Amino acid sequence: MTNTYDINEFKNPLFTVDSVLFTVKDDALKVLMVKRANEPFIGSWGLPGGFVDVDSDTTTDVTALRKLEEKTSVAPQYLEQLQAFSGIDRDPRGFSVTLVYFALIAAQEVSSHIETIDDVQWIDIDKIDSLSIAFDHKIIIEQAKERLQQKALYSMVPVYCLPEYFTVGQLKSVIETIIGKTIQRKSLIRRIESADMFETIDEKVKSGGRLAQQYKVKEGVDIVNFERNLST
Repeated sequence: MTNTYDINEFKNPLFTVDSVLFTVKDDALKVLMVKRANEPFIGSWGLPGGFVDVDSDTTTDVTALRKLEEKTSVAPQYLEQLQAFSGIDRDPRGFSVTLVYFALIAAQEVSSHIETIDDVQWIDIDKIDSLSIAFDHKIIIEQAKERLQQKALYSMVPVYCLPEYFTVGQLKSVIETIIGKTIQRKSLIRRIESADMFETIDEKVKSGGRLAQQYKVKEGVDIVNFERNLST
């Protein structure tokens, strides 16, 4: 006789999905955060996320996007899985696991549509240490930042926080803001030309006393990765 599995015989961990969304605004790297209106950590800042709705969410991707819409009104074009964080001490309610997503997006207006959130803001990454941060979200943000900095050096991800039309100078500035170092302009131009992700715009714009070429991302292209990092 086959034993029947009863899930209620086992203690299940708390399982949530959180998202770390970065943008570059006013020459600063910022992260999207929400101020909690409920316990635990009421009044503290945390990442937008929450529990999986097993009756409506078909995947954790759906959970991440649903929670972002509810708590911040942001709908990113793409989300990338960072990693899972777990432990007995990260949530006072018990053993918990959170699956974390992250992305770099264009700066945009944010607002909350849920009672569990008091406020939502783009917060300067350098000000995180001065705030009361919920759970282990400070550690999560730091690891997501490190991953973003790595990707900024070997991929074209930074272009996704720029306006539709942008210049080499704007892309260079965004990359430098993310990694905290200067990069070689010639190396970036070669990368733009070899990526086959972009098309040029006829209308040029003034930049530093000269006319600068504008670019836009081609429709339907994937993010291009390179074998080597940009020269810094």
